[in-house]
Amino acid sequence: MKLQNKVALVTGGSRGIGAEISRSLAKEGAKVVLTYYSSPHLAQSVVEEIQNFGGIAKAFHANASSFEDAQKTVDYVLSEFGSLHILVNNAGITKDNLLLKMTEQDWDDVIDTNLKSVFNYSKFAIKPMIGQRSGRIINISSVVGIMGNVGQVNYVAAKAGVIGLTKSLARELAGRNITVNAIAPGYIETDMTSKLTDAQKQAILNLIPLKRVGKPEDIANMVVFLSSDDANYITGQVFLVDGGMAM
Repeated sequence: MKLQNKVALVTGGSRGIGAEISRSLAKEGAKVVLTYYSSPHLAQSVVEEIQNFGGIAKAFHANASSFEDAQKTVDYVLSEFGSLHILVNNAGITKDNLLLKMTEQDWDDVIDTNLKSVFNYSKFAIKPMIGQRSGRIINISSVVGIMGNVGQVNYVAAKAGVIGLTKSLARELAGRNITVNAIAPGYIETDMTSKLTDAQKQAILNLIPLKRVGKPEDIANMVVFLSSDDANYITGQVFLVDGGMAM
């Protein structure tokens, strides 16, 4: 077990990639707190699944875009488990539209949930990590944060911002033995991508050299690696898990 006795916090951990990350970290021995906002039943289902295979997990209700909720979440983790070793900033939403038709609210909601949340949780997580002189922060970006994408200026701006934040924070925290890295998933089978039309899905497949979509497990495996001692000398990097889409 690569993460025995480690404590992990996963934002947006009730479904899709976040749920698989939560399960995978727990399978490697980490105690996991996963946040959810609108799906308590899904969050509880993930917790019960982890408990059924002998893992330790708890769900915590929080709005990722709320600075106050981020502090409450980290305080909860510390009160339950006494430490925090791994933070996975995974929470995200989409509100796609062409810029001509995009509302200010669509822009603000996506930026707040996908980018401000990374600031929120990192801000409070680094204090205990600095105190213990070790930690892992792993931010989930997106391949479109590198490539761009039509109809997603809000989402792309947020995910590109996550990459910049990752590199800057990695420099700030390197002297405290805290690593900060980002993962940029490509086309992964999730609830979010299931909303695409067949034509959109085929257009994306045509861009992927491996000619297949990814699975949440592909992202979770990279999270486990970056959380472990195997990644001790890696920081400030962006790992594209995209089937070659952006090479």
